[in-house]
Amino acid sequence: MPFLANSMSDDHRGAGTDDVDSHDDATTAEDPQARTPGKGRTPEARSIEASTPEEFGLVQVWWGDGKGKTTAAMGMGFRAAGHGYRVHMLQFLKGGASSVEDVRGEYNAIAAMPGFSYENSGHYGWHALPDGSEDDDHAASARGALRRTRELVDAAAEADLDSPFDLDGPPDDGTHMLILDEVLYAANRELIDREALVELIDSKPDGLELVLTGGHSTPEYVIEHADLVTQVRKERHPIDAGQRARRGTEY
Repeated sequence: MPFLANSMSDDHRGAGTDDVDSHDDATTAEDPQARTPGKGRTPEARSIEASTPEEFGLVQVWWGDGKGKTTAAMGMGFRAAGHGYRVHMLQFLKGGASSVEDVRGEYNAIAAMPGFSYENSGHYGWHALPDGSEDDDHAASARGALRRTRELVDAAAEADLDSPFDLDGPPDDGTHMLILDEVLYAANRELIDREALVELIDSKPDGLELVLTGGHSTPEYVIEHADLVTQVRKERHPIDAGQRARRGTEY
């Protein structure tokens, strides 16, 4: 039935206005799908033009010991950018293990996506792991990322979030969605001041969608300051069986 309904709609696109209206009324009465916001039509890709979100401004928290926190955040970033909104991702402590190469598929994809940009404050290795990296360096990078976050939030506050941004413009001109990847990992390990992070969240402009990810421990300090909290829980992970990070899934 959905395909028949779509086909019938296409057949009537060249008809007069009255015919279209009467057909739509009849279809609506007969086909429950036609009463949905999408009217039962199959979505199609369109060209990306700079636009403005109508309902942005929430704070999202993605945490847990399962795989997919960063992936979910970037997925929302691509979705928002696909609507022509300006998105920026700032990564805290995004290092890597010896099995991770110096090429990241997500960076290549973001670079090719209009309206989506990223920057990385981390470096090779992970905090508190015997991988040759220095914990003091991780802490310094995390503090630098928090300062950079403050700059980006202030820039969004000074910008007109009700107007489209240049899709190729810098995030310092303003963003509609700001993703702080692994920021909770840094806060949980007290590499950055938790109260400073909470203050930053509370001071963000109303129209800025703020997405925070990272950490295996419950981030109690931000729960009451968030509108959406999702725990990504591990049931099984191939890393426990010795599987190394794989190109195309982990990097």
